[in-house]
Amino acid sequence: MNLSKEDFINQVQKRNAGESEFLQAVTEVAETVIPYIQDHKKYREARILERIVEPERVIIFRVPWLNDRGEVEVNRGFRVQMNSAIGPYKGGLRFHESVNLSVLKFLAFEQIFKNSLTGLPMGGGKGGSDFNPKGRSDHEVMKFCQSFMTELYRHVGADIDVPAGDIGVGSREIGYLFGQYKRIKGEFTGVLTGKGYEWGGSQIRPEATGYGLVYFVKEILERQKETLKDKKIIISGSGNVAQFAAEKCILEGAKVLTLSDSNGYIYNPKGIDLEGLAYIKKLKNDERGRISAYATKYNCDYFEGKTPWEVEGDIALPNATQNELHKKDALKLVQNGCFCVAEGANMPCTPEAIAVFNQYKIYYAPGKAANAGGVAVSGLEMSQNSLRYTWTRDKVDAKLQQIMREIHTLCVKHGKEDHDYINYERGANIGGFVKIADAMLAQGLV
Repeated sequence: MNLSKEDFINQVQKRNAGESEFLQAVTEVAETVIPYIQDHKKYREARILERIVEPERVIIFRVPWLNDRGEVEVNRGFRVQMNSAIGPYKGGLRFHESVNLSVLKFLAFEQIFKNSLTGLPMGGGKGGSDFNPKGRSDHEVMKFCQSFMTELYRHVGADIDVPAGDIGVGSREIGYLFGQYKRIKGEFTGVLTGKGYEWGGSQIRPEATGYGLVYFVKEILERQKETLKDKKIIISGSGNVAQFAAEKCILEGAKVLTLSDSNGYIYNPKGIDLEGLAYIKKLKNDERGRISAYATKYNCDYFEGKTPWEVEGDIALPNATQNELHKKDALKLVQNGCFCVAEGANMPCTPEAIAVFNQYKIYYAPGKAANAGGVAVSGLEMSQNSLRYTWTRDKVDAKLQQIMREIHTLCVKHGKEDHDYINYERGANIGGFVKIADAMLAQGLV
C-alpha cells in the first residue's frame, strides 16, 4: 500500500458511503498506523490495512416477534464478523434503536485491536439489533431474544464466534439468548460470555470493564509516580461501566464527583460514597430510574440536559456513549486542570477533542486499550468454559490486572514521544495492529 493517509481514507469512504461512525474509527486508526506501515515493507506490500477494514462477513436478518398485546413486531438483526486472524470472532451484542450497520462495523473494527491488545486468542466481531429493551416486559425481552437467537445460532459457536453483552444486553438478555441456543443445539457450550456465575460465567465479569479502566489509569499514574488517592474523578454515564469504575475509584481513595444519564448529571463536591453508589446501582439496575433521584435523596446538584465535562477535576472517564465529549468539553477539561482522560465507552471522544488532548499533552487513553478489561475477562470466561472449571474471584482479578498492565506496557512501547510523553492512542493502534498483521501474513491471502 503506497497510498497516502488521505488517499486511503478517501478509498474507504467511497466503499462505505454514509457510514460515519465506521469512517471515524478507521480514520483514527489510519492516522497513526499508516506511517508505521510505510516504514514496514511487509505490511505495505500485503495491503494488510486495506484487508483489515473489510469485514470477513456481515450477516443481516429480520427478527419477528410477538409483543404482550399480541401484535407482531419486526426488528433487524446484525452480526459483523470482522477479523478471525488470531481467534474466534469475539465482541458484544448491542440492543438499541440507534444500532445500524455503520455503528456495528465501527465497534467490530475497534474490537479487532482491543482483543489483540489483551494478548488472548480472540478475533473481532460485533452484533445487535435496533430493538430497545428499555420499557419492555421481561416476557417481551425473552420473546425477542429467542427470535433473535433462532437466526443467530447458525453463525456462532464456541470455536467460531462468541458474542457477549453490550448496551441493552445485560445478564437478563444473555440468559434468554443462551437458553434458546442450548434449546436449539441441544448442547451446553461456551457460546456466549457474560453468563451467570452459576451456569458457566466468570467471577469479576460484571465489574471487568470498569475495574479494568481504573487499573489502566493506575498504570498511567504509577509511571508518573502518582496514585489515585484524593484525585478528583469526573465520570459520565451510570450504567455498568460507570458504576464499577466509580466503585474501584472510591476503593482506591479517589473522590468521584459526577455520574450522568441521558437527561443530565449529578455533582457531589463531597464525593459519591459507597452507600450512595449502592443506591445508584439499585436505582439504575433494578428500578430503571433516572440519576436525578440521587440528587434529591442526597441533596446535591443536578444539571439537567448537560454533561459533566464542565466540572473541575483531575481525571475524566467518559463512560456513556460514542461522541459524547466534544472539542469545547476537552478545552474546558484542560482549563480546569484535568491531566488524564481514559475512555470507558467506545469512541466517546470526538477527533477534535482528541486533538486538543494531544496538543496540550493530556494523557489520553483510547477505549481499545483502557476499556479492554471487559473483553479480557470474557476471554478468561471462554478459557474456563473450555476447561469445564471456574477460577476464584482473586485469581480472575489478578489476571485482569496483569492484562491491563501488559496493555499499558505495549502502549508505552509504541507510543513514546519526546520528553517521555506517551501517546497512548498511537501506542494502542500500532500495538494492536502488529499482532493482527503478523497473523494475517502467516496465514496467507485469506
